[in-house]
This record gives sequence, C-alpha cells and structure tokens, in this order.
Amino acid sequence: MILQPVVAPFLAILLVLPVLAAAVWMLVRSLRRAPAAEPPSRTPVPERAKRDEGRTGAGPVVWALRVLLVLACGILLLRPGIPGGQVRTLASATDVVIAIDTTASMVAEDWDGAKSGSADRTRMAGVRSDVRRIAEAYPGARFALITFDANAVLRLPLTTDTGALVSAVDVLQPEVTRQSKGSSIGIANQLLAQTLQNARKASPDRARMVFYLGDGEQTVSSSPESFAAAKKLVSGGEVLGYGTAKGGPMRETTGAFEGQGDYIQYQGSDALSRIDEKNLQQIAGELGVGYEHRTAEAKPQLPPAPKSTLAYREDDPLTQPTDLSWIFALVIVALLCAEITRATILIMRMRHLSAPERPAAHTAVPERAQRDEGRPAASGGGA
Repeated sequence: MILQPVVAPFLAILLVLPVLAAAVWMLVRSLRRAPAAEPPSRTPVPERAKRDEGRTGAGPVVWALRVLLVLACGILLLRPGIPGGQVRTLASATDVVIAIDTTASMVAEDWDGAKSGSADRTRMAGVRSDVRRIAEAYPGARFALITFDANAVLRLPLTTDTGALVSAVDVLQPEVTRQSKGSSIGIANQLLAQTLQNARKASPDRARMVFYLGDGEQTVSSSPESFAAAKKLVSGGEVLGYGTAKGGPMRETTGAFEGQGDYIQYQGSDALSRIDEKNLQQIAGELGVGYEHRTAEAKPQLPPAPKSTLAYREDDPLTQPTDLSWIFALVIVALLCAEITRATILIMRMRHLSAPERPAAHTAVPERAQRDEGRPAASGGGA
C-alpha cells in the first residue's frame, strides 16, 4: 500500500480525529441507551403517536455508519494506492528549436509597460516565462536552444530534458553592455538552418518547429540576414515579439554577480529601446510561421504540434501507483445518500405528526332532533 496524501498527514489527522472521536462517543452512548425489546403495548395508537412525536435521535446503526463515513473521508485524504500501475503518456515526435535574442536591448523595462528597476519587468522576464509555456505545450518533444547577440551560439542541443532547457534560460544573461558593438537580428540564420538539417538527418520522420523570441531591433547598419534557407525544414512555429513602440529604458549589463548597473544614457536622458514589429514580421514570413506581439497580460497563442507526430509513448510507459481513492469516494457517496434519505424521512414524519387533525364529518341531523336533543327523557307512568 502506498499513500499519496492530498494534504499533509498531520493536517489530515488533525481534521479527522476530533470528528471521529465525537462519532465514536455518540455510537457508544447510543449502544448504552438502546432499549430492550418492549412487550406489545396496549396504549392507544393516538397516545403513542404523541409520546413518540419528539423522537428523532439516531440509533447505533446510524452512528456506526457515520463512524464509517468519517474513516472513509480520512482515508480519502491520504489517497491510498498500490504499486505497479502504468500510464501511457502522450508524446510529440517533434524537434523544437528556440532562438532567443540576448542583445542588450532585451533588458529594456517595458515588459509590463512600466519603468522599474525590478528584473521581472524586463523583456527577458517575458522570454523566460514563454519558454516555460513552450516546454509545457509540447510534451515528449526534443528542444534545442540558440542564443544570438554579436554571435549565434547553440546553448543546448536537442534533448527531451525540459528541466535543462528551463534552467538554461533562467540563467541566461544578455551581453555585457560595454562590449556591445551592435548586432543583427538575423545573425542566427545559418546556425538555425544547420541545426534543423542535423535534426532531419538524425530523425527524418520527426516534425521540426522553430520559435524566434526577440524585439526585432537592428543595431547595425546592414540589413538583417534572411531565414529563407530554413523555411523548407520547418513544419511550424512562431515569432514572438517583445517590447513596446513607446520603448523602455535599459540598465547596463555588467556581467558581475550583483547584476545590472545604472540606466544607459543618451543625450542626457535614459536611452530607450523600441520594438520593431516590421522586422519581426519579415522574419516570420521568411520562416513561414506566424507572428505574435507578446504582453504580460496575455498568454502566448502557441500553434499545435503537427497531428501526425502525436502518439502514445508505448516503449517508455510512466510507472506510478494505481490510485484506489475512487473506492472510498464511492463509499462516501453511498453513506451521504443514506444520510440524506434518513433526513428526508424524518422531516416528512415530523410534518405528518405536526399536522392538525381534521374533524370527522357528521351526518345531517333533522332540525327537530337537534331541538329536542337537550330535553330530558319523559318519566314513565300515566295520568
């Protein structure tokens, strides 16, 4: 027997034990007061009905069922099970490549439209949140992570370990501001195409999806490189854009352990970074995927995985205990139904006893008989 408590065991005992003790005490009390078999009574029925009118107490059987009900609730909270169960998991035979912009502009603080020094208001905070949702949206898929600023780097090769993916993104930091010399939003095009080609060679039957996460801000004078070479290798995906047209201020990324420095200045005021949705839409068109502008108030509308790649993973079933909670849940339902039925019968009986008796209908008496009803009978004897 394996227990998988719904709440902490101590809390379950604290909730159930007082109620169980009260129910057991009432059961013992009802057993002591249980009357012996009474001889047939000659008391008239109306008088007995009046005497039994106030009886609504529960007997030993009822309290025994209530003790059983409390015990069933307590066991249900502990969620018992037996080992050896197996669960088929739905897996997505898809390779997902995530490309993330790690330029200095990704620390701009316009993720929620407000200026604040808190790290959770940066565009990178939105990226981390969306990567978690991408990992959850495609169970069983393999994920690869590419980051790009001045250079494109494969941070994580294809793996089914979503924990490694999330951890890699959580510790991801943009490039050091003082070392930034401008970057192109299309610099990852060759690395992305190469990663997709390698995935196709290794597993030609798997689908391939691409997610590009960035703000579209081109900080070099040249035009962005094209992602058209990867289009024929992509089965789906999306470009997610971060930032606002109004722009957000950026703190210097120092690379030190303590984090970011002061706000970057430009002509005596805070420098602002603005999203370039035109560039992002162009990248989406080159990849053949959709584009979505991301905000903190809404969840990303991720495309579904290709249906042909969804299947149950038979070769690696998930082992977990077989849950027995449903048995005790059925017992609880049956006992509650019995309580409701008993309460309904008692209510109907009390309403019947409290109803006033209707006077019996009398046969019509002749008017003369009614007039003579009170006269004394004539005495015998003649005049």
